[in-house]
Amino acid sequence: MKKLILGLAVTASSLAFAQTTTATASSSNPVTFGVKGGMNVSSLSKNEGLDDTKSKIGFNAGVFANIPVASSFSIQPEVIYNDLGAKSTRNYTVLGNNYKDEYSTNLGYISVPVMFQYNALPNLYLEAGPEFGFLVSAKDKFKSSTNGSNNVSSTSTLNKDDFQTFNFGIGIGAGYYFTDNLGVTARYTAGVTDIFKNNNGDAVRNNVFQVGLAYKFK
Repeated sequence: MKKLILGLAVTASSLAFAQTTTATASSSNPVTFGVKGGMNVSSLSKNEGLDDTKSKIGFNAGVFANIPVASSFSIQPEVIYNDLGAKSTRNYTVLGNNYKDEYSTNLGYISVPVMFQYNALPNLYLEAGPEFGFLVSAKDKFKSSTNGSNNVSSTSTLNKDDFQTFNFGIGIGAGYYFTDNLGVTARYTAGVTDIFKNNNGDAVRNNVFQVGLAYKFK
């Protein structure tokens, strides 16, 4: 896994470096680097046997390079940590007692989005592009209550061998910079690949809406 993370960092750095020569030829459009982070509202496309499937609140954080390729277009590769997954509940009654089981699937990915951005206005951009993800953690959280009183709470590590290591999605979004450095971002990424190996049923895919802040170093 260390080699994978190092490889992703080298890939992103190499892409930024390869573009620097042409992009920095114009002093008005230099390559810029930055950091970003924010909130994830994630879900899984299918949860069988559960009464109420809900989105899970998580977070994202990472770094990016913005590489101008024309007056109104740029490419932005990123390396971010993505906290994905979903929440779900099961309600049932046994011998007159009401039971409620709450599940939370927590999937951690190192994600590498490559966004193609169009500057619709000087401070406003629209974007779209692929996202490549690599699973680094998988956990389940469980809480059970009876007649409204909490009884059991636990966290367990899932078998990563049951999951696909690689995750692929398509993202669309927008962003607005209030200043030359600080901006707000929004993006929706729809999963394309099944998160499970050897899945005999319908594919289960990651979906996530992200909002956050970005800061460019200039």
